[in-house]
Amino acid sequence: MQKHLPLGENLPFFENTPQAFKIRTEVRCVRQKTGAHGVFYVQTQKRKEHKMEQIKEMMIDYWTQRAPDFSALRQKELSGEKSHLWLAELERYLPKKEKLRILDIGTGTGFFAILLAARGHQVTGIDLTPEMIDEARQTASNLGLAADFQVMDGEKPAFAPGSFDAIVSRNLTWTLPHLEQAYAQWYSLLKPQGVLINFDADYCREEQKELPSHHAHENISSQLWGQYEEMKRKLRPQQRPRPQWDVELLQRAGFHQIAVDQGVWQRLYPKEDAFYNPTPIFAITARA
Repeated sequence: MQKHLPLGENLPFFENTPQAFKIRTEVRCVRQKTGAHGVFYVQTQKRKEHKMEQIKEMMIDYWTQRAPDFSALRQKELSGEKSHLWLAELERYLPKKEKLRILDIGTGTGFFAILLAARGHQVTGIDLTPEMIDEARQTASNLGLAADFQVMDGEKPAFAPGSFDAIVSRNLTWTLPHLEQAYAQWYSLLKPQGVLINFDADYCREEQKELPSHHAHENISSQLWGQYEEMKRKLRPQQRPRPQWDVELLQRAGFHQIAVDQGVWQRLYPKEDAFYNPTPIFAITARA
């Protein structure tokens, strides 16, 4: 027989907070309906959710530390041939119209948003890390480009349904603890036949015994490498092999015309240089 746990016994991290009151109220309702087994389930789910939110806090801390150097690297990328390669990949999938309304989720220091704003599109870039958004705003201002940058959770963008012609993202979705819910939310933000263009990799399963002499992360400190590996360790149990998993999640969210391009890595990174990504990336596109 399931032991009847005292209310809140397994929720020490929520004690004496407004969130504690909310959770205890939920638990009390479940207990009244289902008994102790239901309470145990709710407590387990809340504990799991807390761990997922902790991952987001780890991400903010990690990218706060990396923001200045990462911004400098992206500015060099914007001014070199790599920007033309990336723009060609984006325009391979974007609707052939002028002044698209585009949302760049996980914009970081604004690389995609700035590229697309320079092409005359109306672009909004969002990121969870305030320091990254500060860098993006400064870079756009220096280049005289109009792009809107906001601090916002990429899993829950606060925009009206059907607001965008396209959503773009680069190296973000592997970091999202609730990817299925995020894809469903993104689907709702697109106009009919709007397109999602997502560049990412199965970073949680990457195996790099020896890194090349030149790559985009060669100046990261051992401390930051440790944080990166810890985030991967925490996220790995939540994910299945990608991009196959993404295709399933996108289908559930309602997307159609889903396509995966695993040749994009060779096109973008034909040589090892300061921008080289040693982990093979894929592009996945889908229509709303």
